Amino acid sequence: MPEAIGMVELSSIGMGFQAEDAMLKEAGVVLVLARTICSGKYVVIVRGDVAAVEASVEAGLAVCPASVIDSLIIPNVHPQVFPAISTTVELRPDRPRALGIVETFSASSAIESADAAVKAGDVDLFRIHLAMAVGGKGFFQVTGDVDAVRAAVHAGVEIASGKGLLVSQVVIPAPRAELFREFI
Repeated sequence: MPEAIGMVELSSIGMGFQAEDAMLKEAGVVLVLARTICSGKYVVIVRGDVAAVEASVEAGLAVCPASVIDSLIIPNVHPQVFPAISTTVELRPDRPRALGIVETFSASSAIESADAAVKAGDVDLFRIHLAMAVGGKGFFQVTGDVDAVRAAVHAGVEIASGKGLLVSQVVIPAPRAELFREFI
């Protein structure tokens, strides 16, 4: 059965806790992440089957509509998204070739763009950075062959720019190994 991801991004920390509670009580979802993010925002991310995630996100949105910045539901999320959010991806030394980065103005647009990117090319999605120490922005990083990275970055850019949330895009062929260790 396809797995879905749902997210609610809020402008209030207190309302964030309230939305998280409502989301977890509404449906049988698994909490992926719930925390404060820059700049004084709160994010709740859940996973599960599509119907449960949809019900959960709707419950979170209903509790505090005035605090909602953004939300998303991706019904058939790519499996590489979850480890990239938790930064548990280990790259093989022989695998990194090109490096692609897409930077967005919101955490949820970074996830949505990353999902589109990894579905578009034969790449390894190894990091989705959500708003900590970057002023509330988000970004993702992919690696693979140059053409595949370009295709993935293009797909991610289309999603972010379609929402008016694209900050930057970069494709670096043959990057130095140190670039893969540079974490914020």
